[in-house]
Amino acid sequence: MLILAFETSAKAASTALLEDEKLLGESYQNSGLTHSVTLLKMAEDLLANCDKKVEDVTAVAAAAGPGSFTGIRIGVSAAKGLAWGRDIPCVSVSTLEAMAMGVFLEDGILCPVMDARRSQVYNALFLAKGEERVRITKDRAISLSDLEKDLQNQEKNIFLVGDGANLCYNTLGDFGGKLRLLPEHCRQQRAVGVALAAKKRLLAGESPSGAEMVPNYLRLSQAERERLERLGQ
Repeated sequence: MLILAFETSAKAASTALLEDEKLLGESYQNSGLTHSVTLLKMAEDLLANCDKKVEDVTAVAAAAGPGSFTGIRIGVSAAKGLAWGRDIPCVSVSTLEAMAMGVFLEDGILCPVMDARRSQVYNALFLAKGEERVRITKDRAISLSDLEKDLQNQEKNIFLVGDGANLCYNTLGDFGGKLRLLPEHCRQQRAVGVALAAKKRLLAGESPSGAEMVPNYLRLSQAERERLERLGQ
């Protein structure tokens, strides 16, 4: 099994190549360039550096949301194009689940958070049990005040990951020292988490096609919200 994964849900773009249990390589770029300029070149260089060809890839995966509307569309489009061209599985992965999968943690609560603006974050909670990640909540757009109430009920230490981690750490209470901020290099969205989450689905016998992959934005875009406001809806 050789999985090529894309992560474009935030400011950074990354690609990863996972062969069975082995991470062959990963490319990460947070230079400010648009993902449409960098992503496919990163994937091409990654394959070449790992002595692999596109024809060797047996599945493609992408973080399908939540996150940046434009970024998600770029990653999803790249994955669908590669999968359709070769008729191989195209795995849609929750950005938040991928963030939890990409962090090594033996025990505790993983709290992926992405700044969704308007005093909200995209969030889900996962229980870390060794390499296993047990979902506690669904993916959601939640206010900071509601997230704080939710986290107060957790008994284990809570580890913040994602580009909204600093915002939450500086805004929420520390819950008696249980709220922890992982180092910056450990908490950013990365394609290796996408690849690991995709592998889990493939090993479970799933074989989704590119036609099944659709972005999951969780809420309407600003343009759509403004349109509904003008219509009085």
